[in-house]
Amino acid sequence: MAANSSSTVSKSSGSSGGKQSGPSAEQVVATFQKMRQEQRSMASKAAELEMEINEHSLVVDTLKDVDPSRKCFRLVGGVLVERTVKEVLPALENNKEQISKIVESLNTQMQTKGRELTEYRERYNIRLVGEGEGQGQSATSSRDSEGGGLKSGAGVLVS
Repeated sequence: MAANSSSTVSKSSGSSGGKQSGPSAEQVVATFQKMRQEQRSMASKAAELEMEINEHSLVVDTLKDVDPSRKCFRLVGGVLVERTVKEVLPALENNKEQISKIVESLNTQMQTKGRELTEYRERYNIRLVGEGEGQGQSATSSRDSEGGGLKSGAGVLVS
């Protein structure tokens, strides 16, 4: 039992001393996963807002054919209020425009996040599981692992 504990101590002290210059593989993976999750949440929010735009479009198209003095009901902050079509229609069109601007902003943020992810993957040589299979990547990665490649440092495999 004493031999096991001494070998464990020597392994942990040796690995922590050699990677002082940069983040550990676990930190790289954690940061990469966090960035991917941020991009996914942006995409999810954009899709949700696109659905709201579609709903607004349906309502606006329906209300355009209705008498402007006709009463209609609108949900505002969880409260159902009675208004006329001529009061509700401009507000709905304005909301639709605002949501469209937010979606455009989210799309540009997603593109920026995608570029950051690509740069991060290239910087730390991150490969996703199943990526590059059948595309000649195996020869490149085996050459890199043998020391024949140009990149220094081992890649990180992310599932």
